[in-house]
Amino acid sequence: MGQQEVYDYLKRNHTKWFTSRQIAQGLRVSLGSVTNNLKKLRKTNSVKYSQEGNRFKYKFKK
Repeated sequence: MGQQEVYDYLKRNHTKWFTSRQIAQGLRVSLGSVTNNLKKLRKTNSVKYSQEGNRFKYKFKK
């Protein structure tokens, strides 16, 4: 599982915000794998993210 799968998942659901746990459940992969890939996507500025308390939410960046 790589960054492309996470990116494609967010792109398919581009109107919603997701936590990393929701993405992991949607893709049926481990939370750690999703978290690592989201961190890489954030560094390349490929996804929008917002912090709500202790949690980050992610969304496809148009």
